Parts: sequence; C-alpha cells; structure tokens
Amino acid sequence: MGEFTHLDRDGHPVMVDVSGKPETEREAIAEGWVFLPDTVFAAVRDSAVKKGDVLRIAELAGIQGAKQTPVLIPLCHGIRLDKASLRCELVPERKAVRIECEVKAREVTGVEMEALTGVSVAALTVYDMCKALDKGIEIRDIRLLMKKGGKSGEYRAASGGKR
Repeated sequence: MGEFTHLDRDGHPVMVDVSGKPETEREAIAEGWVFLPDTVFAAVRDSAVKKGDVLRIAELAGIQGAKQTPVLIPLCHGIRLDKASLRCELVPERKAVRIECEVKAREVTGVEMEALTGVSVAALTVYDMCKALDKGIEIRDIRLLMKKGGKSGEYRAASGGKR
C-alpha cells in the first residue's frame, strides 16, 4: 500500500499491468441522486420537459457512459462489458431522481468505475435536460453500493441500497 499503482518509479502515470491476472466474474452496482426543485420535479413527473422523456434518455446516456469509461477516465482499462443496466426512478418524498447502474463483466479488472461513470453520466443528463427550467438542480451522493469479484473480494456499502 506504500506505492501508487498508477505511477512508475519516476512518477510518470501508467496503467496498472493486468496482463498476468486471470479473468473472473466481476459485478458492481452504484447509485446517485439528483434533487429537483419543485417545478422541475413536477415537469419530469408529468412528462412536460420539452427535450423529451428525461428518465429514459438519462438511462440510455448512463449505459453509454459506462461503455465509454476508459475514454473518460485516463488510466482505466478498456474492458468488454457483459451487462450494463441503468434505472432512473422518481422518488416523490425526496423530490429526487434515484439512479442505479449495474455492470457485469468476465474480466481481469473490476467494473466499479463503469458503474460509477454510468450513474454520473445519467445524473448529468438529467441536469442537462432540465436546466432550462431551473439551475438549482443538485447532483449528490454518487457512490459504490456493491462490488464482487477479483482479488479484493466482495464489498457492500454500510447503509445498503435505497435511502
């Protein structure tokens, strides 16, 4: 733990060498929240946003984001995803959109970054589609809920899933 894995001995950035690692089943689930002002929440709920169906477009954008992770995060490995699913749901009691992304792969490295990127891109898409109504939209609490596979084993966030 004393060395940075993404820096060589001279301090230059490098991708971690995963060439000797075996493929294993990998899975990750991430979540995030987009909090909406009342008028924006009502417009999304009532399908009244002029740009289109906010939640479905954000879901598609999030899947695209998960697939593009190594393009966006400089030292992430390009991996073949076996599954990328994303769900956006309105949570009326919080005046928010809850976003959850699940990613699976049989690979030599984990898929946490793909799940987190999927959530992030979906959240940014909600903002983009609704910003003309109110710029007070807040993106919060993007986090890893669960990951399985690989040398480090399983991880589950302390407070579980939906909050």
